[in-house]
Amino acid sequence: MVTKELKGQPDNADLRRVDSMAREIFSDIANKWAFLIIEALGDDTRRFSELRNEVEGISHKMLTQNLRMLERNGLATRTVHPTVPPRVEYTLTEPGRALRATVDGICGWTREFLDHIETARERFDG
Repeated sequence: MVTKELKGQPDNADLRRVDSMAREIFSDIANKWAFLIIEALGDDTRRFSELRNEVEGISHKMLTQNLRMLERNGLATRTVHPTVPPRVEYTLTEPGRALRATVDGICGWTREFLDHIETARERFDG
């Protein structure tokens, strides 16, 4: 795949390159569960069970996978408290909070254009 080089950006920052780290990160975070978890965490610290209750429809497995991905990418921190049973909490990091601003924008866009999209779908499907 040949792509135009972005001025001043290393190859690994070019989303258009199949081998770029930026594309890998984009693939990690650009899914509905990651967006919903980021939105649910917000500025708060949440326990696993709180997140599972807040993000309706997410399975235990998907929540675990996405929280691990967010932690791996440095977007969330996981704190284990030495209690019985262990209490595990998650918080967005500074880059995670910066990403949340984008997620909030996408959520706002969705609410703003929901009626338009619903009408377009009905027209298309009809």
